[in-house]
Amino acid sequence: MKKKKKLSWHQAFLISLVILLALLLIFSRGYRAARRVAMPVDTSGQQTIPDPHNDRDTMTTSPSFPMPEITGNTLLGHIDPPSDHDFVLVDESYASRQGLYMRQAAYDAFLKMQKAALNDGITLTVLSAARTFDHQKRIWENKWNGHQVLHGNILATDIYDPVERAREILRFSAMPGTSRHHWGTDIDLNSLQNAYFESGEGKKIYQWLLANAGDYGYCQPYTARDKDRTGGYEEEKWHWSYFPIASEFLRAYPKLVSYDDIKGFDGAATARRLMVIERYVLDISEKCY
Repeated sequence: MKKKKKLSWHQAFLISLVILLALLLIFSRGYRAARRVAMPVDTSGQQTIPDPHNDRDTMTTSPSFPMPEITGNTLLGHIDPPSDHDFVLVDESYASRQGLYMRQAAYDAFLKMQKAALNDGITLTVLSAARTFDHQKRIWENKWNGHQVLHGNILATDIYDPVERAREILRFSAMPGTSRHHWGTDIDLNSLQNAYFESGEGKKIYQWLLANAGDYGYCQPYTARDKDRTGGYEEEKWHWSYFPIASEFLRAYPKLVSYDDIKGFDGAATARRLMVIERYVLDISEKCY
């Protein structure tokens, strides 16, 4: 019988090192898999989900209400709020006109905000809420065809180049299929002029919204342009968005909508050249992401 050759200490060391590295690799993979499967829970007992828009280790709390189904048609405004169980009619006492609709969760939050504002002597009035594709098309084409003056008291038909014409309209109006109002999460409040919110009662209202709207889930998507928001629409102090739902719609938009879907209205051919998805739909205040 031959005697078994003993391992040298060098060989024993190498074998031990290989085994140790293998164990570390197995443990590491198992730990990462467990983190993917197990969603973290905060101290309030609410489940939290990672924010895919943020590379930092921040978490957003999942809403307590059922998230509406998000489809390409929903994002594009091919909706019918009166027949959709997730939409509710805005009470006339809170609106400037009849027939305005909002998503139920956004409306419930608005009612709480409106009540709190009223207690502070502030009246919030909804001027515009959910808009269908056809509604936005009427707004857009009225401006495109010179039936309505633009900001600065000019007509779009005075601008010959279609890209420049569309760019001028886009200062304050979205192309059909790209408006946040399609989502039923966004509202226009009290006035459609920034100047109104810069003095007197309007300034008081705007300052209240800046200080308190966030407590009710509302944010201002179109703030003044700065280093973080270099393109997109002009500032709109009247436009407020219900973040818990709108942020999910925003995440889904570039995944479910392409430039081939932005069509069916005058001037639609300019959408790709103006990069309206990247420069208008997605270019908003970081507080609304």
